[in-house]
Amino acid sequence: MPEIILKNVAKRFGKFVAVDNLNLNIPSNSFITLLGPSGCGKTTTLRMIAGLETPTEGQISIDGKVVFDADQGVNLPPNKRDVGFLFQNYALWPHMTVYQNIAFGLENLKWDKKRIQERVKELLVMLRIEQFEKRYPSELSGGQQQRVAIARTLAPGPKVLFMDEPLSNLDAKLRMEMRTELKRLHRDTDSTFVYVTHDQLEAMTLSTKVCIMETGVLQQYAPPLEMYNNPANLFVADFMGNPTMNFIDGRIAANGEVSFGGMKARFEPQDGKALGERDVVVGVRPEYIHIDEDGVQEATVYSTLPSGMETTVKLDVKGTSLTAVVFGDVDYPVDAKVKISFHKAAVLFDKADGKNIARGRLTLI
Repeated sequence: MPEIILKNVAKRFGKFVAVDNLNLNIPSNSFITLLGPSGCGKTTTLRMIAGLETPTEGQISIDGKVVFDADQGVNLPPNKRDVGFLFQNYALWPHMTVYQNIAFGLENLKWDKKRIQERVKELLVMLRIEQFEKRYPSELSGGQQQRVAIARTLAPGPKVLFMDEPLSNLDAKLRMEMRTELKRLHRDTDSTFVYVTHDQLEAMTLSTKVCIMETGVLQQYAPPLEMYNNPANLFVADFMGNPTMNFIDGRIAANGEVSFGGMKARFEPQDGKALGERDVVVGVRPEYIHIDEDGVQEATVYSTLPSGMETTVKLDVKGTSLTAVVFGDVDYPVDAKVKISFHKAAVLFDKADGKNIARGRLTLI
């Protein structure tokens, strides 16, 4: 399966810059998610790789073959790039059965009848929709229609499968089921998947690496857990995670003591480097704020949101609002006094530019 390389790719619509000097290496057999808020350039990037949008600048290669080069005047059409595209709208032919929908593209490619039958049967089994072979799209659920659309896209055996928010039309339960199916499908097909979403949970659960963008600029490109635990800047830290990371303005002294939100703590960077004295933003994930009797800092429970598996607790600490996540079916009375401590790692961001300056242990004193 192919590697995809983008070099200095940009897309402008008049004075508006949709994608700005993007450099990206998508390894073979990977599941890459382009993530970000609406208008960040993720769909434009996907369409440029697929050949549905022409870049203003840069070069794109797929499997060692240059498919676009602004300087050389190369711009291969989508049908010459050997890619499959799965849209948000399934676009199934309503007058055709499941079998006919999957076989349609193969017939246009002039495959012989026996080969088409074998390929369609193979996909029906792979996507677990063989019992729906003779049904029409209107007789299928949303999840079943999605499987048919995936089977149709995979039918010609594309080197790369592009997906633009394919699960957004499904309800929450179906989305969870289809995430499981897509992850399994990626392993079974050995294809390179490039996926677009604004849903950070999808990016976290599906991807081998996540490319997070803001206003057309790449913010971080890393495995999802690395991005979650060590975000490159405040934007990434805020976007990844639900509930979002706690951010508290503070200042670090030359001796590593941090003052923030009326609290004081020792900060020990993982790499041991000296940070000097500067204004910082302290970032702490909600699950790393522990509520227990041995905690150092007193806090007041502002509100709780129990969900069975976990409880989100809003806390007030000397006028600073913090969010904690407590696992298990626990609850706390409003205005109850509790004690908290920080566990595992916190992240310090530079107050001036928002960039990650260090990750390390934060111990309240």
